[in-house]
Amino acid sequence: MNDSKLALVAIGRNEGERLRKCLASVAGPGITLVYVDSGSTDGSPTTARAMGCAVVDLDLSIPFTAARARNAGFALALQLSPHIEYVQFVDGDCEVVGSWMGVALAFLQSHPQAAAACGRRRERFPSSTVYNQLCDLEWDSPIGQARSCGGDVLMRVQALQGVGGYRNSLIAGEEPELCVRLRAAGWTLWRLDAEMTLHDAAMTRFGQWWLRSKRAGYAYAEGAWLHGAPPERHNVRELRRIVLWSLLLPTTILLLSALDARLLLLALVYPLQMARLALQFKPLQLLSWQRALFLTLGKFAEGQGALQFTFNLLRRKPATLIEYK
Repeated sequence: MNDSKLALVAIGRNEGERLRKCLASVAGPGITLVYVDSGSTDGSPTTARAMGCAVVDLDLSIPFTAARARNAGFALALQLSPHIEYVQFVDGDCEVVGSWMGVALAFLQSHPQAAAACGRRRERFPSSTVYNQLCDLEWDSPIGQARSCGGDVLMRVQALQGVGGYRNSLIAGEEPELCVRLRAAGWTLWRLDAEMTLHDAAMTRFGQWWLRSKRAGYAYAEGAWLHGAPPERHNVRELRRIVLWSLLLPTTILLLSALDARLLLLALVYPLQMARLALQFKPLQLLSWQRALFLTLGKFAEGQGALQFTFNLLRRKPATLIEYK
């Protein structure tokens, strides 16, 4: 691995020990290390500097977003090392697997049209809560050419610069939105059959899961607003499902039941949907039924997020972060 052509940008806020593990997993000779902090109060910037990182302390007067943090870190990495050709982005609650960057770098070097390579992200403690288990399942995406990547990804500097980086204003869904623009510019994106990062969701409460799902709904709605037109139709299918299950069906059932109370039985469509989903997974496993339950409930949280985006858009109100931890 030619370390002199590689930089790493980690972003975080109050990650504590998780940040130390993250930075320790990537430290090495010749790699430009940058940490971007979004207003931590736990001494994270001090920890990063002590571990050899250049640190960006984001301006507190401007709303924080992961997109803004990644762009700021990328800009500093280029300033420190103008010759870099690849940049590994990683969230501060993740630990990079030792073999990952070598595998990903070799792939990008042998595939000149590839803008980005990502691999398998796993939860560090998947069995500690059902919410962590759901995250671990969510990370299990198909291998091969992909439509988008996540926050942990090795990117080609030329490709990222060519599309203007991440969109600073997005509070969520910034990676898929970036990938829409990369694909439109002729680049490809790949998910490799390789271990990439260990993630610590640290979700122990239902409320955390709800906020995370709400944030996803906000991202789906905003993504559809930005790129929902043909031919991309970005997030349109996902948004339609959210509207159907969280808004249209409940409203229709309530209106019909006002005419005839027996029509409240139409609400059985929700447990039937949950059963259908569970049967698609592994119906003899409890986790399959838990997953189906939360996927069904999640549409209501996503609907709340989609409505929040719509209200913000109509009132021209700037977005604020939806944080779950």
